[in-house]
Amino acid sequence: MPRRLKTYQTSLGFYDLAIAAPSMKAALEAWDAGSNLFHQGFAKETEDPDVVAATMAKPGVVLKRPAGSSGRFGEHAELPVLERAGTPKKGRRTERKKRAGPKISAEDARKAAAEFDRERKRRDAERRKEEAAREKERAKREKLVANAQAALDEAKEKHERRAQTFDEERRDLEKRIEAEDTRWGSEREKLKEALRRARE
Repeated sequence: MPRRLKTYQTSLGFYDLAIAAPSMKAALEAWDAGSNLFHQGFAKETEDPDVVAATMAKPGVVLKRPAGSSGRFGEHAELPVLERAGTPKKGRRTERKKRAGPKISAEDARKAAAEFDRERKRRDAERRKEEAAREKERAKREKLVANAQAALDEAKEKHERRAQTFDEERRDLEKRIEAEDTRWGSEREKLKEALRRARE
């Protein structure tokens, strides 16, 4: 049987967030919080009737409103509007009257808990899909890197083979040049000697 839902509230960035969830842990997961905001004092359970009513109408859905405002929570919220110093604040209640929390029947609580589970499963499926897409992209990138590395290794090996062939040809040519220099030196000496004798 699904656990009874409670309403939790926090502020992250430009928004106040609220959610109907069965536990603080479930709320933190839905908010994608990287740390325990409840232990740090940045999140709390709320019994504000307006907030409870809004979250129970959409259990498991993270609702927003501009940070620090007293407006209604919804799935989408405008960014907060900065007010100039000294400008009277319009439309804000100076004092909020305490009202009793909304009456939630056991049947409504069961429906809300079931709706929360459906929303959690939807979020989990969405995260799995995003993770699969990231994994696919990572595998594609790794394949491209492996192909590029293989092409580089093959080209390097080909270059080294050709360079080795050229080195062998150069050594052979150097030997031939040395042999030719030796042959020419010997022949030149003989010819010079013949020339000298012819002049005598």
